[in-house]
Amino acid sequence: MTGLRWGILATGGIAASFASDLRTAGLDLQAVGSRSQESADAFAARFDIPRAHASYEALVEDPGIDIVYVATPHPMHHDNARLALEHGKHVLVEKAFTLNQAQAEDLQRLAAERGLIAMEAMWTRYLPHMVRIREILAAGALGEIRAVMADHTQHLPTDPAHRLNALELGGGALLDLGIYPVSFIWDVLGEPVSIQASARLGETGADAEIATVMTHGGGAISTSLSSSRAAGPNTATIVGTDAWLQIDRVWYSPTSFRVTATDGTVLEEYSSQVDGRGMQYQAFAAEEAVAHGDPAGGDLALPISESVAIMGTLDEIRRQIGVVYPGADESGKA
Repeated sequence: MTGLRWGILATGGIAASFASDLRTAGLDLQAVGSRSQESADAFAARFDIPRAHASYEALVEDPGIDIVYVATPHPMHHDNARLALEHGKHVLVEKAFTLNQAQAEDLQRLAAERGLIAMEAMWTRYLPHMVRIREILAAGALGEIRAVMADHTQHLPTDPAHRLNALELGGGALLDLGIYPVSFIWDVLGEPVSIQASARLGETGADAEIATVMTHGGGAISTSLSSSRAAGPNTATIVGTDAWLQIDRVWYSPTSFRVTATDGTVLEEYSSQVDGRGMQYQAFAAEEAVAHGDPAGGDLALPISESVAIMGTLDEIRRQIGVVYPGADESGKA
């Protein structure tokens, strides 16, 4: 490990989860930035953080931090990450990485120019059970992969003013929930060669339910379902010609899975043993990428090139269902 000094940009719920896991893992959390001194001070006191800044600008100007975790709502990811990169800080940016592919490409270019890590905080990719699943797939234990199915369904607030339902805040099921199964499908099957999407839009025009059917290289098929209005099983399945792998509820968090042969024989059972929520594993990966001098993140479970491409998939899904985020054009500006 490099012993990177972490700063956290924003003080909401996801920032608190990340800060807690950094503390659990013994990583070096040095500063927090908020839009008010009061909020920054309260967050710093809660997690024993040495320095609390009353603005994001003050945080990224702090010479005592090396990497910034961007935990603001979706529309702010691009500008906040860009601010940190311009001040020479590596960034770990909450998923979805940006609002659209153009914004993601802009961050990729800037990070490359500065020789910095820009990484999407898709924490699921780095969890121990997902690491083991990739090992199983690489060994060919399932045979030829023919299908992947995953859902991410929750019963979330229906208030039209809530950020989850406000299009101007990137609201809807896709960026908050759908990013998980789409990223998982990419991880297993790679880039889709065709995409079909269907959605039910809520009162504000944001997607409340969204389903995808995609085809991939070799003819494999994937399906995903995401909903912000109803909670479902939240499981995922990979089907191969020799065996299938079933990830239990809640598949995108530390959990268990089993591999079952086509004759019903259980070939492997796995259960995660993780301290905290498990968000520290992405931080470990970021530190390793910096230590290895790998600004493109080629050894990461989710390199920035793939995050950019996944944003392109989400753009196409939005195009098909007719969802547009006001104030975000396709040039990468918001």
